Amino acid sequence: MRRRGQKCPIMKPLSLGDHYGMGALQGEYFARLRERGFSAFTIQRRSHVLMVFGHWCEERGLTKPQDITRPILERYQRHLFYYRKSNGNPLSFRTQISYLSGIQAFFRFLAKQNYILSNPASDLELPKGCQRLPRAVLTAKEAEKILGTVPLDDELGIRDRAILEMFYATGIRRSELLSLKLFDVDEERNVLMIREGKGKKDRYLPISDRALTWLRKYLDEVRPNLVPAQDDGTLFLTVDGTSMTPGWVTRTVGRYVESADLGKKGSCHLFRHTMATLMLESGADIRFIQQMLGHSKLESTEIYTHVSIQKLKEVYLATHPGAKLRKDKEDSQEVSAI
Repeated sequence: MRRRGQKCPIMKPLSLGDHYGMGALQGEYFARLRERGFSAFTIQRRSHVLMVFGHWCEERGLTKPQDITRPILERYQRHLFYYRKSNGNPLSFRTQISYLSGIQAFFRFLAKQNYILSNPASDLELPKGCQRLPRAVLTAKEAEKILGTVPLDDELGIRDRAILEMFYATGIRRSELLSLKLFDVDEERNVLMIREGKGKKDRYLPISDRALTWLRKYLDEVRPNLVPAQDDGTLFLTVDGTSMTPGWVTRTVGRYVESADLGKKGSCHLFRHTMATLMLESGADIRFIQQMLGHSKLESTEIYTHVSIQKLKEVYLATHPGAKLRKDKEDSQEVSAI
């Protein structure tokens, strides 16, 4: 990781020359994760975390796991705390926890495999995390405005509208949308199957008639013109007939959000937050929202009870003296206008 004002160095894999060096043991660790069925995303993330940590260690002459002690890990923890990104902002506590927990998992593996006598990361105290609320949530009218910004005079616009409708109707994650296959859509039952979502869990989701209508329009009029000779069944394709990348989807959805000129920023997850919040405000049981979102723990879904304050506003207006005075004034103005 670079300090403020420094150019970003090119990260290279650690040396594999020493069989018991940091780089070689990381390779064995990742092989073990694949054997245990960890997702490619998780392995990629942990690889990045350990690569950054490994280069920090190399700069200080630390090349073997045996060189790492708890004071060294605490020193790295302070490095993460004081580090500043190119825009001058610090790393979020969530990011710091992600880096440190990845290191903890690696050293736990090394200790279990007897590559080290003791685990220096076992008692490392992680930063206290904080519950972050979604930065922005759309109203139903705002969501419709974004959907309406998609140009429908060409086939790619039809594809993009189908993608936005899918996000809004189901609240699926970006990675889940990219993994969809043709056979995951059951049009007769209005059901979408998510295969191996987060945590490698399958789930079925209802999908709205409108979203299915746009999806069918895409499948009938657009996808046949994009599909390559060897069709692997991927639902949404690029203009070249290839699978979409996560970054491409984020940028595309983000452009439509920006073009709606709502003063709100966001992309794929904005629709996920919106779906959950609007369902909750309309009276949906939070356990059903948990199932829609694919959360393994109810606590993850309960964050939307803090975002949705519609019921709180109703109680506030009905019980707070100051709010009641304002409401009485508004009512009297309406009566005098009749």
